[in-house]
Amino acid sequence: MSRLARPVSWLLVLVGLILAGLFLAACAPPRALPPTPGSPSTDARPIPPEPFTREQAQRLFTHGYVAVSSRYIEPVDMATFVSAGLHGLTRIDPALDFGIRDGVLALSRDDQPVAALPTPADGRGSDWARLSIDAIQAARAVSPPLAAADAEAVYDALFDAALASLDPFSRYAGAEEARLNRGTRNGFGGIGILFEIDETDAVMVREVVADGPADRAGLKAGDRIVAVEDVPFTRPTNQTVRALLRGPVGVPVRLTIRRDSLVEVTVERGLIVMPTVELVRQDGIAVLRLSSFNQATAEAVADAVREARHWGDTRGLIIDMRGNPGGLLDQSVTVADLFLDEGTIVSTRGRHPEARQYYSATRGDIAGGLPIVVLMDGESASAAEIVAAALQDGGRAVVIGTTSYGKGTVQTVVQLPNGGEITLTWSRFHSPSGYVLHGLGVPPVACTSGRARRTEPAMVERVLADVRGHADTIARRLSSWRHTAFEDTERRLRLRALCPAEHHEPDGLDEVVARRLIRDPGLYARAIGLVGANAAYR
Repeated sequence: MSRLARPVSWLLVLVGLILAGLFLAACAPPRALPPTPGSPSTDARPIPPEPFTREQAQRLFTHGYVAVSSRYIEPVDMATFVSAGLHGLTRIDPALDFGIRDGVLALSRDDQPVAALPTPADGRGSDWARLSIDAIQAARAVSPPLAAADAEAVYDALFDAALASLDPFSRYAGAEEARLNRGTRNGFGGIGILFEIDETDAVMVREVVADGPADRAGLKAGDRIVAVEDVPFTRPTNQTVRALLRGPVGVPVRLTIRRDSLVEVTVERGLIVMPTVELVRQDGIAVLRLSSFNQATAEAVADAVREARHWGDTRGLIIDMRGNPGGLLDQSVTVADLFLDEGTIVSTRGRHPEARQYYSATRGDIAGGLPIVVLMDGESASAAEIVAAALQDGGRAVVIGTTSYGKGTVQTVVQLPNGGEITLTWSRFHSPSGYVLHGLGVPPVACTSGRARRTEPAMVERVLADVRGHADTIARRLSSWRHTAFEDTERRLRLRALCPAEHHEPDGLDEVVARRLIRDPGLYARAIGLVGANAAYR
């Protein structure tokens, strides 16, 4: 749900949007501390560690195991899943060893047998949860490191390993990380800044969110936050700073700021949702840069398009989703629907009945038929791919760039009794034309792989000449994309290699080609026609 390796702590942290992360909010409400999905997180205080107890572990493991066995996209062999999870406890004590063979779970430490436990006869989550706890308790009796570990350390080690055995996108988040994830998806009570802690332990305001609470109170980038409610910072950490600045929406917080001198500023906390849409005007063309998809993205896109149309001389739209790792499914569907009058947007198919969904467009094109070009690269994933595929298959946009990432699975978020959450893969996307996005991605009509920084006129003309003169080749490639089976891994890899996925920086060949295409109505119409024409090729 990738790339937060700098010493900057995002108060609007994008922890939940891990590489290519996409979430479907179909979760049971939590039964512990955190607020329900959709409400802002109002308490950022660190969650104290709790001891491992059988009663709490039984509730947690049962809830998690039942969710996995019933919701995961493919049937789960619970013996393999539980064995992988217990093996994850070797992260706490490498001397431990777990293995299931012939219906028996064997536990040893330092190659000495400790316990042999019969496995359940069926796949019921509660029975496998009981077995897991029996094994953990037996291991704790002989393992000082495991006996000393708190409950969260055990849960984290076990679920990390168990979920990793399913696929790269299923994962566990403890209560504190889950709270940050919910803030990313739904917003949180805060003041609206990005901050960093420098080498002198100063809390520096790195960026102020436009029109957020801090902006309205007069905070500026470069301010140093010295104290909160007259309590000075001493050896601050990202966690302690967040804990002091976040809080209930509408409740003020008093900051002591150092600029040229000390200044006190009172900021009323608001609901903070990370801005994900930027609108730029370039020679009569509106460029919308979408960095991810959170709860505010569709509304922000709609506002940006309305603003662009009010300019009066807008000739077309460029929707730049290069590097966009995804986000919320409903937001991607709504963004695509803004530009489509009819037809399918996306369908999802999985094992659980609720995982099989079909989304279609409603009447109304907010752009009023203006030409649209979508920019994609090898880091455009999940929600970004839904939008690109829907607009391209619907004949509403031309995709330029490289083959996208190919992250075409939906992750449902399952709330756990400890306040943590499991992000669990439970369905795959199918584009409107029917191809499975996962492992394949979205194909561009105009491919710029291998030449992203080459903006000289000859290179631009070469890309445009492909659209003008190689219509059959492009149409056949797009047709093969639509008609290659999900199981045909080798052919799908060959198709991706025709326009290799790669990272593209802004202000390169993609933008130049997009602007040329929008300014040439005949060529744009030809490119749009290639998308529809490819259905004739097999």
